[in-house]
Amino acid sequence: MRVVRAEEPDAVATAARVLRDGGLVVFPTDTVYGVGAAVDRPEAVARLYVAKGRPLDRPIPVLISDLRQLERLASEVTEDVERLAHRFWPGALTIVVPAREWLPREIVRDTAAVGLRMPDHPTALAIISAAGGAVATTSANRSGEPEACTVEEAIAALGDAVDLYVDGGRTPGGIPSTVVALEGGVLRVLRHGALDPVLIERVLQERHS
Repeated sequence: MRVVRAEEPDAVATAARVLRDGGLVVFPTDTVYGVGAAVDRPEAVARLYVAKGRPLDRPIPVLISDLRQLERLASEVTEDVERLAHRFWPGALTIVVPAREWLPREIVRDTAAVGLRMPDHPTALAIISAAGGAVATTSANRSGEPEACTVEEAIAALGDAVDLYVDGGRTPGGIPSTVVALEGGVLRVLRHGALDPVLIERVLQERHS
């Protein structure tokens, strides 16, 4: 287990290298601390479940660094998804979309879908970008326990199960992202979080105005 400060010159490159090599990295986001694995390393994603004690039927969301990743990871991108992504990314909204077939089962489980989000945090975006633009990431805590808002809380929860911790201070948000899916053009809120669903509905209603 190693801890680096986010402002250290080689912090981003070190984190990206650990991810590419199949390791787990904890890093700050705009909501809470996340623990990530490379999207193309199924064995690393599997370690996320072990580290967190996460039920195996729960998919792992993916954080992205730019909108181009939407086409890379989603098999279908509707106009509504594009509308929400352009309005709320980077930010605290996770959008569940149909997954590309190449994404490993360790990420999608039995859902054939993937939750995508672009975090509004410079360190997170830099690490994700350096690691290829997408990192399978879930909150850096044991399942069912409070989310970590400091690197110390993440270390206390996950310890040596993680290879590298990037300390970016206390996260500004402290509340997990709101998770939504669009089913037949109808918004379904899967998890209430930092973004008010009323604001999301308002953006979707603009398509009819």
